[in-house]
Amino acid sequence: MLLAVLIAACCASLAQSTVAQQYQLTFLDDLGGNSRGNSINNRNWIVGFSLFPGNQTRHATLWRDASLLDLGTLGGPDRNSSVVWPVKNNRGIIAGISQTNTPEPNGERWSCSAFFGGQFGYTCLGFVWEDGAMRSLPPLVGGYNSFATGANNQGKVVGWAENGVHDSTCVAPQVLQFHPVIWGPEANRIQELPLISGDTSGAATAINNKGQVVGISGICDQAVGRYTAKHALLWDKGVATDIGNLGAELWITPMALNQHSDIVGFGATRADDTNGDFLRAFIWNRNDGIKRIDPLPLTDHVYSQANGINERGQVVGISCTVDGDCRGFLWEDDVISDLNDHIAPGFNGVVINAQDINDQGEITGRAFDPATGQLRAFIAVPVPGSANVKRAASPVVQAKVLLPKDVRQTIRQQRGMGNANLLR
Repeated sequence: MLLAVLIAACCASLAQSTVAQQYQLTFLDDLGGNSRGNSINNRNWIVGFSLFPGNQTRHATLWRDASLLDLGTLGGPDRNSSVVWPVKNNRGIIAGISQTNTPEPNGERWSCSAFFGGQFGYTCLGFVWEDGAMRSLPPLVGGYNSFATGANNQGKVVGWAENGVHDSTCVAPQVLQFHPVIWGPEANRIQELPLISGDTSGAATAINNKGQVVGISGICDQAVGRYTAKHALLWDKGVATDIGNLGAELWITPMALNQHSDIVGFGATRADDTNGDFLRAFIWNRNDGIKRIDPLPLTDHVYSQANGINERGQVVGISCTVDGDCRGFLWEDDVISDLNDHIAPGFNGVVINAQDINDQGEITGRAFDPATGQLRAFIAVPVPGSANVKRAASPVVQAKVLLPKDVRQTIRQQRGMGNANLLR
């Protein structure tokens, strides 16, 4: 009888398993083409971009209260605009980039072109959208272009801006150097942030509500990562601290930071990865320093990039093969998992990247929809009570969707900072 009890207990334990947090995924409306959510705040505002039919022109897009809003551009309706970074604030300030109607006088592609499918020919400026209105953020004296990434609840906006210096470290067609800046909170105020000694260009990529800023410092290069990202920096009270790298002074780029000063991003692990094909995600904090987050343990995955972090320390990002077969990931308590494994039954697409996560654990990013063949923005909401619940084994297994070759090629071109095709 004792043996029978032990066997019964054994079998009962085998018949149960602990289920990880599940998410209910919902596709978001679009302007007729591919779309992506790049930021989600605690008010459930999702911002990013949507392309129009034909996938040639994109506009910055806001999803809130179950509706879609085209934020427009700083030029005409045929110009491009986008929100490309996790903006994070809860005040309702949106920061992004937009083409203008002014032809680029130096023939530069500027940083924006990599986010606009390679399109260039017009100056591009950072913008702030608030209370229904978009306004431009000026470059430094002598420059023509700027780029905005994030804003905090105090109304400070960060990014980078050209000045009038013709820099010999620029790679054509880039001509002018650029520096990390903070705009505001007062109108028309712009503050430069210091670079590492000997560097000539850099960028600020995120800001928290304590006024701490993260970004990069390096040389002018192509104005898109690579050698501009020789150093990853944390500016605190205006003082720059180099937070280290993953083995090479190359592509080391913070993407986001929370109020605990935890920083996530990506970087190169070897000096010859100039195309950014084998980058690795990282997380940094003051106690442990910089720590690598390797790709998902899936066949041929060689690339990872951390995009967003919340106050609970949950991190989201993207993991890819070299040919662009990508999956969104969730990293928590030193464990990385495929976000697709967390999606509740009923979803038949593929989450290809996770861009941001708010403090409620809600995630936005992009997923492949096999019903339409489109790459679509989504919101994934935690299912209440689904985490750490003992359930019967033999869970529902979702059908595996093979990404078409053209979709993989598109993702490879657009997946992240590598190949000079930032977050398009």
